[in-house]
Amino acid sequence: MLFISTDEGSSFQRQSIDFTPDTLIFHPKEEDKLLAYCKEGRLFASADLGRKWTLLQERVTKDRVFWSVSGVDVDPDLVHMEMQDTSGGYLYVTCLIQNCSDKMVTAQFLGKIDHNSLLVQDDYVFVKVTTGNRTKHYVSYRRNEFVQMRFPKYALPKDVQIVSTDENQVFLALQEWYQSDTYNLYQSDPEGIYYSIVLENVRSTKQPEENVLIDILEVRGIKGVFLANQKIDGRVATVITYNKGRDWEPLAPPTTDMNGKPVSCKAPDCHLHLHLRWADNPYVSGTVHTKDSAPGLIMGAGNLGSKLVEYKEEMYISSDCGKTWRQVFEEEHHILYLDHGGVIVAIKDTSIPLKILKFSIDEGRTWNIHNFTSTSVFVDGLLSEPGDETLVMTVFGHISYRSDWELVKVDFRQSFPRQCTESDYDSWQFTDQKEEKCIMGQERTFRKRKDTAFCIKGKSYTSALTNKPCQCTEKDYNCDYGFEQSHMETDRCIADFWYDPDSPPEDCHLGQTYMSSTGYRKMISNSCEGEPNKQQSSKKHSCPLLAPKGLRVGIKGQMLAVAPGDDITFTVHQEQGDTSSTKYQVDLGDGVRTIYQNLTVTDEPIQHRYENPGIYKVKVKAENMAGHDEATMYIQVTAPLQEVHLEVVPIAGRNHEVNLTATVLPSEANLTVFYWWIGDSMQVKEKLQLSFIYKFISNCKICGIP
Repeated sequence: MLFISTDEGSSFQRQSIDFTPDTLIFHPKEEDKLLAYCKEGRLFASADLGRKWTLLQERVTKDRVFWSVSGVDVDPDLVHMEMQDTSGGYLYVTCLIQNCSDKMVTAQFLGKIDHNSLLVQDDYVFVKVTTGNRTKHYVSYRRNEFVQMRFPKYALPKDVQIVSTDENQVFLALQEWYQSDTYNLYQSDPEGIYYSIVLENVRSTKQPEENVLIDILEVRGIKGVFLANQKIDGRVATVITYNKGRDWEPLAPPTTDMNGKPVSCKAPDCHLHLHLRWADNPYVSGTVHTKDSAPGLIMGAGNLGSKLVEYKEEMYISSDCGKTWRQVFEEEHHILYLDHGGVIVAIKDTSIPLKILKFSIDEGRTWNIHNFTSTSVFVDGLLSEPGDETLVMTVFGHISYRSDWELVKVDFRQSFPRQCTESDYDSWQFTDQKEEKCIMGQERTFRKRKDTAFCIKGKSYTSALTNKPCQCTEKDYNCDYGFEQSHMETDRCIADFWYDPDSPPEDCHLGQTYMSSTGYRKMISNSCEGEPNKQQSSKKHSCPLLAPKGLRVGIKGQMLAVAPGDDITFTVHQEQGDTSSTKYQVDLGDGVRTIYQNLTVTDEPIQHRYENPGIYKVKVKAENMAGHDEATMYIQVTAPLQEVHLEVVPIAGRNHEVNLTATVLPSEANLTVFYWWIGDSMQVKEKLQLSFIYKFISNCKICGIP
């Protein structure tokens, strides 16, 4: 049974549905549209907030279903998904929720992909393909053609986890062959193709169901700021970057404890370290809390010392984006920001029942205690009303382990006598630990409420005050792909042993020219003005003739099972090498052979019809004067099913083996999948064979459907 709200939650209607949803996926922009995923792989869609449901597809991979991305995908009703085809492989496909039949599903990647590898995030789509013992990772930028992701030649990735894709750049964590509980952090060019390392040995933790958590956190509110836990020689230490990974520094320890007494922790032997864990409960904060509408405010659990200690979870707060810190509690607390961070609510993370919460209206400098209930409750979570400006929150929990939920509403509006005016704010200039004002190419100033101003920021509050671009310097550049930072001179990038800066790019065509890299790449989203002499030593080269490499063949916009007489368009993709002077020999597997010239340049379609059912091997060979490459695929041509008959003896004894047989017409319909329901159980038996032996243990009925 499904309950839905028909008018912003004020009333609910009970909707009866004929499936059991495992996951609901709401459209990010259109609130009335949602997807429902079932454990058996069926995916349903609704365009009226759950009143009516339509089966989109079966054999869909859980957690590999994505709504369209606004501004990137053309149609808001488009759904991206990973699904299993009839041969057992997995494909990346898209369809519209109005019509998602097999004929209307569009394959977006040529060939099969690895199970559980599809990720659609912002401008990017990621998949991976394993052939033998070699895995390749592919990316599509703004839904263009997929390109193989390029890591340093010495990188042999066991696993890749996407960390961030905002601001036209991919941050990812890559686990090398020699790493077991750490990953290396890389960042990309705007298209997400070429990657350079920015931090080594970031700690990781493997969760149940093979999920991996990487100890890196993007600080919300100010772009380019990240926290990470680095593990070196068995010791874990927290580091922070203000320029999107170019430079990392440890966290400066506070000068006093929460009682104002001096602490003995002094750099460089002692720093502040934070736990960067996500909460298992979605209704409580993780160990570090930041918010877009509260720039500069970071609150987290950790400890002082030479390394991070697992059992120490004191609470620390920073009002200047990690530059300075103050201790506020001796134990971990769940945190909630209200009114753009104007009110910070803290409830102790404990297994015992509580009746008090703490709140601060001066960014954690002083704390007040509030009895939110007369009877102690086990706190299950904290929720705020929609909107960053809200001052109303709800504590929900239970009095005993057998009781229902208790909801307690807490309204902080009475604590403030008035709305803030401009005179209630000060300006705060964003700087890093070295007092550098020009960060990511600009000086940024934010508005902050004065500690003595007891007023509500409200809905009209904006934190950004001024942005002033700076003159470009060496610090505004990272090392380009194939280069790494010199250990002697941190502002100098030198070519790696495996990289030739004068080598041509992979899409270089004979007769064209290209510029060799000088080793420096301006940081993406950096807004500095003027160019230092980083690009002046680049050289112009003529493109040589390159052999074809990375050839792939697939079917445009269709699954790999088609009917006799269907119009089929084959597509050929070549990852590397000159295409303008390459000859392509195509063998379609049914005796038809042809030769194309400049196939991947002219986009001339390879169109064909198969007259008879069967499995056909399609082979393409690309060849020019520099070398050749080959690619093959198999296509299944299946006649549509017309009839099905079930053959079984009408009477059988208990515990006697019986032959169950399904007869289909036409008889040459190959690779038909049969779904058998036996008895009143809704559990399905999936078979590729048209007959099997079954032993009845009770009175039973049977049906089989192909």
